[in-house]
Amino acid sequence: MAETQRFDIVIIGAGIAGSSLAAALSGAGLSIALVEAQPLVLPDLPTGCDLQQFDPRVSALTPRSRKLLQGLDAWEAIAGYRHCPYRHMTVWDAEGTGQVEFDASEVNAPALGYIVENRAIISALLERVSDAGDITLLSPVRLATCSHLDAGGVCIGLEDGATLEADLLVAADGALSRVRDMMDFQTREWDYGHRAIVATVQVEQAHQDTAWQRFLPSGPLALLPLPGDDDRHFCSIVWSLQEDLVDDLLALDDASFCTELERAFEQRLGRVLAVSRRFAFPLRQRHAVDYVQPGVALVADAAHTIHPLAGQGINLGLQDVAVLAEEILSGRARGAKPGQLELLRRYQRRRKGENLMMMAAMDGFKKLFEQQALPLRWLRNVGMRGVNQLPPVKQQLMRHAMGLG
Repeated sequence: MAETQRFDIVIIGAGIAGSSLAAALSGAGLSIALVEAQPLVLPDLPTGCDLQQFDPRVSALTPRSRKLLQGLDAWEAIAGYRHCPYRHMTVWDAEGTGQVEFDASEVNAPALGYIVENRAIISALLERVSDAGDITLLSPVRLATCSHLDAGGVCIGLEDGATLEADLLVAADGALSRVRDMMDFQTREWDYGHRAIVATVQVEQAHQDTAWQRFLPSGPLALLPLPGDDDRHFCSIVWSLQEDLVDDLLALDDASFCTELERAFEQRLGRVLAVSRRFAFPLRQRHAVDYVQPGVALVADAAHTIHPLAGQGINLGLQDVAVLAEEILSGRARGAKPGQLELLRRYQRRRKGENLMMMAAMDGFKKLFEQQALPLRWLRNVGMRGVNQLPPVKQQLMRHAMGLG
């Protein structure tokens, strides 16, 4: 029988949240295991600026998230590959005249955010944790069991037969978290009845370093700017649609899909010239009633999932990571073990309210823009025009979305 391995902290899931947390805790005298079901190999990062070479999954990182990644020595590698700062945002209602324009110069910032391919973030973080002597990488191996130990801490069984013990087990294993289910965390969740189509498109006109979002009766459509060259202009699309419309759009040939996208986007960037392979994923809101129990903490999608209409999911997850790491390290300075419930509850208190507020706001936006009653459409458009004409209100909205206020 294999000998039990002992760690201060075991993190399940080596995606963006799990790898960020391991990197944030590295160098503090803690022993850390990072467990991942998939092989931990550096993803291929194509250097060509070609439609099919972009990652279809991108993230809109806020300046606050960029600062966190800089602190983890990961941002330089991300920026050195490719990313696209966006300095403007245009949001408009398909069912009226309401439109809001946001510009980074209004808050004296170089950018509102940064569009980054997910594989570039993962590659930079994986390089960081692979070089750390206090982080043990265990992959590819799946979690088999986890349970509380009578003496405190958690026992973790892996499918390869290995047994781990830790003061703290962190679930960073995504929306369908096995840790969350095995440790009986309760959640509140509901299905949006939507799926999101993601792909890369080539458009006729330059995107102007602008993130574009149109609210349609069937759901929001976002075109996010990507790096290009003088002759070719690329955007990542996130098109959230009612379930019954998604399969029809996925079944279209590329030319027909581009035509439908042009129509939905009002040709704001001219013709849609080409589209990459399309993917679709279901949208479900989920929130854990508690993020912690003795010796266990949930972070990022394992704790909460949110509608992608404002691109805040990854940013909320990275702030979970930042706060949990801060509480663990400050607790360690006081002599507290990482799995102490009082320490973990401080993390929960600091994060739960902000996450719930953002989730409620996104859900409210979604429901508001689905309403077709004429009085509500009129109020919606008046409200958008009003926000556009009130600089202090716009500035506060931008600072909050950027993680600056």
